[in-house]
Amino acid sequence: MVSILVINWKSPPLLRLSLTSLEEVISPQFPHEIIVVDVESGPETENLVCEEFAKVIYLPFKRNIGYTKAVNEGIKVSKGEYILILNPDVIPFRHSIEDLATYMIQHPEVGMAGPQLLNFDGSIQQTAFRFYTPAVILFRRTFLGALPFAKKVLDRFLMKDKDLSKPTAAGWLMGSALMVSRAASQKVGLMDESLFLYMSDVDWPRRFWLSGFKVIYYPLARMYHYHLRASKGKLGMLEVLTNRFTRMHLKDAFRYFWKYGMLDPKLNI
Repeated sequence: MVSILVINWKSPPLLRLSLTSLEEVISPQFPHEIIVVDVESGPETENLVCEEFAKVIYLPFKRNIGYTKAVNEGIKVSKGEYILILNPDVIPFRHSIEDLATYMIQHPEVGMAGPQLLNFDGSIQQTAFRFYTPAVILFRRTFLGALPFAKKVLDRFLMKDKDLSKPTAAGWLMGSALMVSRAASQKVGLMDESLFLYMSDVDWPRRFWLSGFKVIYYPLARMYHYHLRASKGKLGMLEVLTNRFTRMHLKDAFRYFWKYGMLDPKLNI
């Protein structure tokens, strides 16, 4: 069975679209459960889930517990051998969840896999990466990223030397859509809750690699993703003063580098 965790935060319209799409794309014969983890839940979302989607398991939290803890709490109540973590702005293609699960069943060395995410115009989103270094963060958020030496660093981070049209090992995958095996996650442990919102989708795959499991970008399973980057604008490092999401991102990045140090882990990816 696959447990599908939808991590919702104040998004009733998107959540309705997400749950409706899941009903449409998953075969009734495919064993699964759907769990909505509702962060800062309110009456509108509660009524939506309980009245319109009676088979969905509803797990509300009145305060903002953060993405990382929300995922962990969902995993704790889930029952599936495989766990798919979705944001409500992700709309899977028909059979994509089944295909992703089948791939992982056939490759038990893979502890985590992620689908190809598409914009609604059909263009492919960048969702597979090598690991961050402080230089990568600096180059991505400042004018330095336009310089030739910085572009080489960023191209490597974005895995532009790899053929991402086929299943490919990646350092980490965007947390908007991730499937993990329960057996692997029990050995690796849950997400690190010291990382409130960001970087937990970088830290967790790193721990999968360190525990001997592969992390695979699987583009043969495809999903649409309405991707609005709240933390990345055009002001570079000045955003630290103006954008709270940027400040949260940098705070979690500091905790991540404090945990692992500044160097690339140099995995064979």
